[in-house]
Formats: sequence, C-alpha cells, structure tokens
Amino acid sequence: MMLAEQYKEIRDMVKKFSDSEVAPLAQKIDHEGHLPKEIIGKLAENGFLGSYVPEEYGGAGMDYMSYALIVEEISRNCASTGVFVSAHTSLGIWPILNFGTEAQKKKYLPKMAAGEWIGCFCLSEPNAGSDAGSLTTFAEDKGDHWEINGVKNWITNGKEAGVCIVFAKTKKTPDYKGISAFIVETSTPGFSIIKEEDKLGIRGSSTCQLAFDKVKVPKDALLGEPEKGFRIAMATLDGGRIGIASQALGIAQGAFDYAIRYTKQRVQFGAPLSDLQGIQFMLADMSTKIGASRLLIYHASSLKDAELPYSKESAQAKLMASESAMWVTTKAIQLCGGNGYTKEYPVERYFRDAKITEIYEGTSEVQRMVIASNELKAVH
Repeated sequence: MMLAEQYKEIRDMVKKFSDSEVAPLAQKIDHEGHLPKEIIGKLAENGFLGSYVPEEYGGAGMDYMSYALIVEEISRNCASTGVFVSAHTSLGIWPILNFGTEAQKKKYLPKMAAGEWIGCFCLSEPNAGSDAGSLTTFAEDKGDHWEINGVKNWITNGKEAGVCIVFAKTKKTPDYKGISAFIVETSTPGFSIIKEEDKLGIRGSSTCQLAFDKVKVPKDALLGEPEKGFRIAMATLDGGRIGIASQALGIAQGAFDYAIRYTKQRVQFGAPLSDLQGIQFMLADMSTKIGASRLLIYHASSLKDAELPYSKESAQAKLMASESAMWVTTKAIQLCGGNGYTKEYPVERYFRDAKITEIYEGTSEVQRMVIASNELKAVH
C-alpha cells in the first residue's frame, strides 16, 4: 500500500519535528519520568494535539491516517511522547467529536486541540480491566446534577489531564448495560490523583490512579445517551488501537534503525557485523515484521477514514504491531550484545517501552478475541 503524496508530506514534516525536537529529549524524558511542558507546547503548536479535529473546532483538519503517521514518527524517537499524543487524541478528543453535542464540541475541542486541556480516558478500575462491565464507579442522578463516586486505574495522561472521559454505572446492573459516559473537568471538587505508577517503560508518560469523591457535574456533562456508555467505550477503543499500533510500530522502527547502524559500524572478526549472513537473516525478519505491521495499520486507518467497519482490522493491526515491537526490540538488544543491555544505548529503552503495547487498550488476548469473534460472525 503506497502512501499518497499528501501523507508523504505529513510524514516528512513530523519526522523532521521528531528528529529535531523529540529525539534530543527522549533519554531525559525516560530518566526523569515526565514530559517537559515545552514539548507539549510544541506538539500543540504543530497541530499534533488536534490532528483530525475539524478546523471549525480549532483543529488541523487532518484525517485518521495522518494521525497514525504522527504517532508513529513521534514514537520512533520517544514512545512516552507518542502515547501522550495518542491517548489525548484518540481517547480524549474522539469520543467528544463523535458522540458529543454541538455545545460540548464547541466548549472542549478548541481548548483540547490547542493543548490547553489535555484529555484522558477513565474506564479501567482496580477490579475492572479487560472485563469493563464489572466496573463499580457510580453516577447518581441528583435532579439538577450528577454525583460521581469511584476509583479509576491505569489512566494515561492522568497527571496532565484537564478533561476526563469517565465511564460510570447510572443503573445498577451486573453487566455493561447500565454504563454511561461523562465529560468531567479535573478542576471539579472531589477529583484527585491517588498515585502515579512507577513503571517499567514509557516512564515519561503519566499513568495514574484517580479518585472521584462526590464529584458533582452538570446534567449536560453526560456524553451520548444514558446507559449507552459501553458502546462509546468500545467504539473509542477500536480507534485507539490504531494509535497504540502506530506507537508500537514507531518503537520497532526506532530500534531497527539503531540496530542497522550499529551492525554496520561494529567490526568483529575483521568485518562489520552486517556482513554476517546470520545477522542479515535477523535484520530481514525484523524488517518484514515491521513492514507487515505498517500495512495493517494503514489498512485499518483507511477503513476508518472511509467510515467502513474496521474493528477487526484495528485489532489485527494492534496485535501484529505490538507483538512485532516486542520481538524486534528483543532482537535489537541481541544484535547490540552487552552494549544493548546498558542504558548508554537506546535499545534497552525501546525494549522496555514495547512491552506495554501488548497490554493497554486491550491485551493481545483481547485482540485475538475481537478478531476471532468478527471472523466467526462472517461465516454462516
């Protein structure tokens, strides 16, 4: 699948930004465990925080393919920065853009596209991960407002967020049927950050446990229809998986690029490592997995842009890209030998960052469930 000229121009533009602005900070971001405010500002200035938000709402007016390219190229140098963009855009902005009222869109999208308000997605809980229907956060109808009580886990951008998409039961049911979605501003009394996780990888990306203690939100904070929140969550995650697949692809490409340079420069037995057939075989397999992942991501993105069903394809893209990223980064360390195992070389960071892509926004096992379910429905 060849990229149209417009996408090549976008890729080149983001690549230049990533290499000049993101790459020099990547090691520092990983070491210090947070994103500098200046890089967030530059992401916003370049339109990366509102890529597919229509221009009428202050966005760049791009499409989902462009967004996937942005996440890939940024993640190629820093996965923490890449997932910051991905979670804000696909998990924070997309639900409002697609399920919000006109008033909600006008209120939130311009500020989110400008980076004034960062978005996050609050679905998971201490006892509700892959089984989202078992969540216990509850929103009680108090007549003129809603009152939300509960705790949310593993929230990407939790520390930076100004806006949360919160999923809560509005009807006590044993399954997902009573879930509704709300737009909650983090300045609302009763909202707090319980803790920030100390993680293996993507250390510059904040991952928080959030508390909602008698958080009062207006009636118009409801996103979409009452008790239709699970549908909003699943639709959002379908698109979000393309973003995480793109992050995984960028991680794999970054590790591969470094491994290529290293094996061409490293001389053993009187010749560069890259001259050895065994090394070439390993590089060939890495390249092939990266190429296959990229095609699946582009295919899923094109289906989404065409407003065609893409649930299976986004799951395939995330499954392939995340497992390939883990495999490629493992091989990159192997190719760099003992050097690759040290923090002086970036491949160990790529390796640590890759693992989470097999877990969040649906584990690899969940992706297989989605793919198999779609295939079984298709055959009668």
